Amino acid sequence: MDALRKPNGANSSPLTPLGFLERAAVVYADSPSIVYNDLTYTWSDTYRRCLQLASSISRLAIGKGDVVSVLAPNIPAIYELHFAAPMTGAVINTINTRLDARTVSILLGHSGSKLVFVDYQLIPLIQEAVSLLSDECPCPLLVVITDDAPASFSTNDSKFISTYETMVETGDPGFIWARPESDWDPLTLNYTSGTTSAPKGVVHNHRGTFIVALDSLLEWSVPKQPVYLWTLPMFHANGWSYVWGMAAVGGTNVCLRKFDASTIHKIIHKLNVTHMCGAPVVLNMLTKGEKLSRTVRIMTAGAPPPAAVLLRTEALGFEVTHGYGLTETGGLVVACSWKKEWNKFPATERARLKARQGVRTVGMTEVDIVDPESGGRVKWDGLTQGEIVLKGGSIMSGYLKDPESTAKSIKNGWFYTGDVGVMHPDGYLEIKDRSKDVIISGGENLSSVEVESVLYLHPAVNEAAVVGRPDEYWGETPCAFVSLKEGLRKPRPTAEEIMQFCKSKLPRYMVPKTVVFKDELPKTSTGKIQKFLLREIAKDMGFALKSRI
Repeated sequence: MDALRKPNGANSSPLTPLGFLERAAVVYADSPSIVYNDLTYTWSDTYRRCLQLASSISRLAIGKGDVVSVLAPNIPAIYELHFAAPMTGAVINTINTRLDARTVSILLGHSGSKLVFVDYQLIPLIQEAVSLLSDECPCPLLVVITDDAPASFSTNDSKFISTYETMVETGDPGFIWARPESDWDPLTLNYTSGTTSAPKGVVHNHRGTFIVALDSLLEWSVPKQPVYLWTLPMFHANGWSYVWGMAAVGGTNVCLRKFDASTIHKIIHKLNVTHMCGAPVVLNMLTKGEKLSRTVRIMTAGAPPPAAVLLRTEALGFEVTHGYGLTETGGLVVACSWKKEWNKFPATERARLKARQGVRTVGMTEVDIVDPESGGRVKWDGLTQGEIVLKGGSIMSGYLKDPESTAKSIKNGWFYTGDVGVMHPDGYLEIKDRSKDVIISGGENLSSVEVESVLYLHPAVNEAAVVGRPDEYWGETPCAFVSLKEGLRKPRPTAEEIMQFCKSKLPRYMVPKTVVFKDELPKTSTGKIQKFLLREIAKDMGFALKSRI
């Protein structure tokens, strides 16, 4: 048997989710792959277009290990680029469209991006971001995406070398795409705020993405050829890897540039949508619609959805599944796997159970909660808190150019999430707190440290601390606790003035929606601000029903 322990050439070819598209072009050739407004592509169309686009990208001398970025909403181009860019051997980097120019510039410089595809509505953002690059950072090539742009649209910026459709049309449909040489070749680069204000580049390999894409389908019991509505941004951890998963099952990807409750409900009825994903904010949005004529399954993750929101959503005919994952896991790796006997419980009890994050997915090796000091497993009593640790094939390769942060988060054979939770006696995980400095608003992680750094720039601010406040719509929003400098002349700044100051320096979603003035912020004996006390105060304030900015 010892001689058979080694891999051979036939059984050790690298795993890659790019092969899902190649297979879909055969099995689901004439079935719809993408629907966008009045446009429909089949899976054979999508495969051909991706090969042509990959061919054009390769002609720009971009290949193995190079970073190709995309800054766009949920339109067909960003879906296709998830396949086309890696088909050249390059690494796909999706950029959050909600970021400001300064942050986008930092990401482009850190990643060394060589090519950026930009939606026409985001041209001012990329132009400013590129202008902020340091002299040491070469300006990336720019390609404009003109999907549904008005006929009068044009750009005279010489930095734009082509349009997206021109690159597709002039590419070679017979292009031989570059398969990974190893399971561990990088496939994606996604940036997360982490627990500091410095962005961290999360690198995922082909093998891990292959695993999590199939794992997510299995956990959710996704059948062949579902109709999937893209209410989850594809820039958000590659749409939790469902961009590749939909190709594996030949699903129809319904793309939306922007959406609201009315738009979602109309599309659900018109196209017979079966599945969708989104943060709890999407659930809350859907409750304003009418009752469905057929069940639509929703996967949600981020801040735990309030029981009231779950009840209202399911009353309309949506079937909600709650999961947990991070950018570093490539998708959802914990899910509240539902037990049939729970259906007998009252609605409020079902909602309470569903708000738990759940158990490890099949593709994960282990999930546990450990004491942060001893590293030992905590009691599974639903009360004893500890840090959530994970182990499995979809865990990131590491942080780009940041071995120190990689070593801090991946140690002793585990990935340390920084999230605090409890394990219930039945083996179901429940998050009790998030990483110290991270607030999850509308499914997006934002660093409280970065918001605090802006607050400290205000000439009247003495001390500042930012925590999450429960919000009925966004899940949670930034709540700033501020003490002012002594001897200030009147009038003292108002909460609205503090928020407006932040608004001029931060992306809109990072601006505090609540400002609380205190004579002094609570501190430990060593002078550290006690954020856990502030979180309790914010929690006791109740839901922020309406954001002022």
